[in-house]
Amino acid sequence: MLTEERRERFTSDVARMKLKTDGSRHDGRIRVLGVLLMVAGVVGGLVAYNNSLTQDDLRDIGSFQILATACAAVTVLGAALYLAAAVAGVLRLWLLRQLLESEAQADRIAAALEGRGA
Repeated sequence: MLTEERRERFTSDVARMKLKTDGSRHDGRIRVLGVLLMVAGVVGGLVAYNNSLTQDDLRDIGSFQILATACAAVTVLGAALYLAAAVAGVLRLWLLRQLLESEAQADRIAAALEGRGA
């Protein structure tokens, strides 16, 4: 129950201050690009592996190994892009929450100091 109350208070504070909370305009695109790169890397690696099975010459197999390694690098790059966009959204929300809580704390301190001085 306490968590729901805090969430509602946070949402109302953000709405009252008219803050933009939908994130960066590029976060969605970066996530989609990350997913596409991950899928392309995995598919490319599987295609390279499948084609290497049909080769008899070791030099041709070596070139497919290089291609498979490049596809693995593309997969890792896609995962890193997706993770960076997801973490950026979480950190943006956390920073907004910290900002609102520190503002409320400063207001409480100012009210306490005014009450003591009177």
